[in-house]
Amino acid sequence: MTASLDIACSVCSELLESHTEAYCMECGKPYHLNQRTDLEGKDCGEVWVNDDHLSLEFACNICLHPEFASAALDDILDLEEAALAAGISPAALAAAAASGQVRHRRTASGTLLFARRDLQPPRPR
Repeated sequence: MTASLDIACSVCSELLESHTEAYCMECGKPYHLNQRTDLEGKDCGEVWVNDDHLSLEFACNICLHPEFASAALDDILDLEEAALAAGISPAALAAAAASGQVRHRRTASGTLLFARRDLQPPRPR
């Protein structure tokens, strides 16, 4: 088993492993792409060869299928889930929301809610 990274998939919000880490060339966000046949892993996107440029192209399922990326219930996250998806601490995300740096909604009970599409995970190192 490979080590789990502290980066969440932008499609399913589960943590990536070193052999499943890929970045979408459209939105720049991380997603699961199993790059090894000898290890189990999920795919939340695709990779293919661009015949014109003779290079690999990577895309997450959200960018490949925008018709399915509407604000479904799974795309609305509370503070803890949103922080995991964005790759930052809940306190940092709450501070960003309070300062207007990230779109959010506060329920009547005070719970912060975020749309997955409004979160920006860390860029590749």
